[in-house]
Parts: sequence; structure tokens; C-alpha cells
Amino acid sequence: MQRCSSIRRFSSSSKKLCFREELKNNYIPTNFLQKTVLTVGSAAVALMEPHRGDMIACLGEVTGEMSLKYMREKLLGSSEGAEILKEMPRINSKTVCFKTLSEMPERTLGRVYADFMRDNNITADSRLPVQFIADPELGYVMQRYREVHDLVHATLFMKTTMLGEVTVKWVEGIQTKLPMCIGGGIWGAARLRPKHRQLYLKYYLPWAIKTGNSAQFLQAIYFEKRWDQNIDDFHKEMNIVPLTKV
Repeated sequence: MQRCSSIRRFSSSSKKLCFREELKNNYIPTNFLQKTVLTVGSAAVALMEPHRGDMIACLGEVTGEMSLKYMREKLLGSSEGAEILKEMPRINSKTVCFKTLSEMPERTLGRVYADFMRDNNITADSRLPVQFIADPELGYVMQRYREVHDLVHATLFMKTTMLGEVTVKWVEGIQTKLPMCIGGGIWGAARLRPKHRQLYLKYYLPWAIKTGNSAQFLQAIYFEKRWDQNIDDFHKEMNIVPLTKV
């Protein structure tokens, strides 16, 4: 499928080796006290400045160990998820040709994703590398979560507005158990304007709770091997009923 000459192809072993080396180079060791300080500090800044991606990333890493272990077990529990953990694929401009995806037929998963990224002026290279997780597999699980976040947005038809972000955070929080996601769903909702808060309580929150509980584990979806799949077929397979326009 890839037609971009800049796309680099790696074997499964090379992908894992590259990620392990990247994780090793970026790793910052911390003790319990330091993790506590980072937790309090990053949470406080994230609450005051919700667009500080670095603080949200830090909070997710220092509070997410148990959730990441849970996510790893969920990945290993499905053939597709196990394949992801074995191959450790990455989603960025070096591995995904967005020009090719943008030329795919409408309503294919790849086209939906490419259009979402273009319409919201998002680059797949914006996700920060993992810094505070020593275990390579857990570090990869966190990195994968970050890199498929936009795919979750796109396939759920959720905009990048505060309302859309809070809704996605609830779906992710229910599925991943990450404290960062659950906290983002709770505190993000408090920032909604009155009109959006009414929509959130009446439509978006009930939908997010239902979707988070009933849909297949979205972190275990090998999206890169499904670019050609029709989005309606994808929703049916994943047991996702998109939120109708309200």
C-alpha cells in the first residue's frame, strides 16, 4: 500500500530493537519520592493548563504502572494484540504514508484517519517519547496508547474540541484503566461550557460509558493492517455504534 519513498520498512526484530534503544536513551530513573513530586506537580499544571501535553504525558507515566500491566495482558489476550506487542509497530511520518491514505476511497479506515489529521492540523510526530518507564514492554504499551489516540478520535468520529476530548478520555479510561484518562474525563468535563455540559451529560457521557464497556479493546487493534477496511464494517466488528448527531 505504501507509495511514499520516504517510508522506512523494518523487520519485527528491528522495530523492537529501535524502540528499546529509544526507550533506553530517553529513560529518566526516578524513586518513589520523585514519582510523588512528579505526580502532584504534573497533575496541578495539567489542571491549570490542559493543553500542556508534556505534563499529561508525565502524569500518565508516573501513575500508570498497574494500568499498563493490565493493558499488556489485554493485548496478549488477543491474536491481534499479541502481534502488536511482538512487532512493536510505530505510527509516525516515517512509518505511515499519509499521502497514500488521503488518496484511498472514502470511508475506508485509512482515509478517515488521514482526513481527521488534515482537518485538525495534527501531525503523527507530535507524540512525546516515553521517559519514566523502565520496562520495555510497558514503555511500548504507553507509547502505543499515545500513537493510536488520534486513531481512536477518528474512528469514533470525535472532534478535538474539549467535548470530544473528554468523551474519548472516558472511552479510553474505561478500557485502559489509566488514571490519567479517568482524571481527564472528570476534570475536563468541569471545563465544559454550560451548553456543552448539557450535551455531555445527556448524550456524550452515556455513549462513552456504553462504548468503553461494549467495544473491543481498541489498543489491541492493529490499525496499520486495516487501512483498507470500510469504517462501517470496522464499527460493526468492534461493536461500536457511533454517536448520532445531536
